Amino acid sequence: MSRVSLLSDLLASIGARSWFAGDEAPASVEVPEIAALCHRLVSSRGEATGVRMAAEIINGVRALDDKGIKRFFHMLAEEFSPDPVELAEAAGAYAAEPTPTSLAALQHVAEPPRQELFRRLNLAPGGTAELVKLRERLLPLVRKDPERLGPVDTDLKHLFQSWFNRGFLMLRPIDWNTPASILEKIIQYEAVHAIGNWDELRQRLAPIDRRCFAFFHPSIPDDPLIFVEVALTDDIPASIASVLDPARPVIAPEDAQTAVFYSISNCHKGLASVSFGSFLIKQVAEDLKEHFANLKTFVTLSPVPGFAAWIEALPQELRDRLEPAEKRAIEVVGRKDWQADPAAVDEIRSGIMSLAARYFLRAKRSDGQPQDAVARFHLGNGAMLNRIMHLGDPSARGLTQAHGLMVNYLYDLPRVEQRHEAYATEREIAASRAVTGLLPGRSGHTLKDVA
Repeated sequence: MSRVSLLSDLLASIGARSWFAGDEAPASVEVPEIAALCHRLVSSRGEATGVRMAAEIINGVRALDDKGIKRFFHMLAEEFSPDPVELAEAAGAYAAEPTPTSLAALQHVAEPPRQELFRRLNLAPGGTAELVKLRERLLPLVRKDPERLGPVDTDLKHLFQSWFNRGFLMLRPIDWNTPASILEKIIQYEAVHAIGNWDELRQRLAPIDRRCFAFFHPSIPDDPLIFVEVALTDDIPASIASVLDPARPVIAPEDAQTAVFYSISNCHKGLASVSFGSFLIKQVAEDLKEHFANLKTFVTLSPVPGFAAWIEALPQELRDRLEPAEKRAIEVVGRKDWQADPAAVDEIRSGIMSLAARYFLRAKRSDGQPQDAVARFHLGNGAMLNRIMHLGDPSARGLTQAHGLMVNYLYDLPRVEQRHEAYATEREIAASRAVTGLLPGRSGHTLKDVA
């Protein structure tokens, strides 16, 4: 490699880090000027000129306020979509004579010019990270105006699914010796069980029976995309408190029988719907199994974020048909501080667990998938719904979202692919007898399709 090439790579790396961290003051540019630069960039042929122009565009877009970024996305939707006349002509030519040449012509005019624009913006120093942040600003606007801005999001997501595919991702362990700049991000990005300070982070990373792994992308080498925290235990824990307890007994990894994935955090909102979590869990499980042959069980200790909202949304006609124990459970969890009363906790156990079984096994969306987002993720990865834990998470968040419920999803490595296919093709929910046995005995109480 030449000295010029080495210097170029070094400068690009430095540029990527400072751009993603937001260290440079962006220049103030109006949307029409940015639009003109975008058209020039798409039509340019010189690589050096294109890289410089891409950097100017990204710098200008970063400086846009909320109104400006909305105008920018509208501009992309209006000025960088396929030409309908050219598209109709190419489609007609292919219909009349479906040759490789006419197909290539159709594909060329059908691809939105936005995709080529995004590919060229990606050449700028830190371009990949900036496009991720750009989509983060786009997503809230898409929810308000999906017809107009949905195609812009589709183009970005399409490119991200290629750029962030498993072949490009690097799995790296995170431990107490990891650079502080990355550890700070672990604290910041933790989305399931908040890390309040450095001492709490140390409790999760330093003990010999704790592990943490993250995926990184070569274009964003110092910022994790997703990470998973793992507890090595002698059995499946019944609560998150037992996992996070700083006074718990620490066991040697060689004595552990179970690997518990107790927190999985996606780090960037701009990568929503770009799935690599399934690869992370499966690879970490395989790697742990390779290093510790004594590990027999791989499970999650997962939240149930939609359970309380589902109960709240049940129509009265369905509430009237619930079992008495279920009605009583709904009444009790509506009281303040019910979880602090041992008698109340015991009283509602059967009712709340029965409702949970209905929620996981019967409550479906219109596409046939479970209501719960975490369930969709793990079942789609080929896991089995293994056990539901009453009051597994009595934190304020756990009570608000799930009335304290937590759940185990079991990753039986030899059967993961089989279960993944059954779920993907038939929407088959793999569940243990311990879970299916919680359903009420009477028929007719399916409670399907409750929003």
